Amino acid sequence: MALKPDVILATPTPAIQVLQQETRTIPIVFVQASDPIGSGLVASLARPGGNITGFLLYEDSITGKWLGMLKEIAPHLMRAVLVGHPKNPNLHAYFLRKAKAIAPSLGIEVLAGAVENAGDIERFIESFARVPNGGLVFPPDSIIEEHRDLVIALAARNRLPAVYVWHHFVTAGGLMSYGTDVLHQYREAASYVDRILRGANPADLPVEAPTKYETVLNLKTAKALGFDVPPTLLVRADEVIE
Repeated sequence: MALKPDVILATPTPAIQVLQQETRTIPIVFVQASDPIGSGLVASLARPGGNITGFLLYEDSITGKWLGMLKEIAPHLMRAVLVGHPKNPNLHAYFLRKAKAIAPSLGIEVLAGAVENAGDIERFIESFARVPNGGLVFPPDSIIEEHRDLVIALAARNRLPAVYVWHHFVTAGGLMSYGTDVLHQYREAASYVDRILRGANPADLPVEAPTKYETVLNLKTAKALGFDVPPTLLVRADEVIE
């Protein structure tokens, strides 16, 4: 703030909230915020109303895609858990709420898995795996990102189907992912920064929803876990790792 910039590009939600506390005048363009209204960043998506605008990471309906992918690859799935840090507001107030609304139509019970460190992650997944027909969902969460390799290893060790939010989890050995093309979002954010530098008011620039998603499958992991990837899922994949 002491540098008095003309505009700030910020991510993720906690960082944006800190910046909001420090300034109500310097324009802020965000990327990768899941629930900007619920987080108090903007008044509405159409008219943000303050000094902040930007690009949604996901709409909450994405949880339906994650659950649907689990059900496709594991038809006998009966339980799915969304795993993340207990202080991650998006996990509980945003994704979990929508997941529980969608789950009955898929014949799935949805649970929340609260983890704060590597030990928690290992204990929770090992315990969850003791009951059959379960699957793992990993929404965006810094603790999961930090322990990516552990999460992937535990899913493999316990032969659990898992869907991740980020492409790089699958390239590292995870089963499958569905999420926003983040590079595309940053390119779009650059256009908002440019418009603000040319005089646009962030209050008048609508918060944009994602327009480009990607599905990634790891067939090697699917084979190792004993899952047959259905053609309907395979044909939708933007990238298939063999």
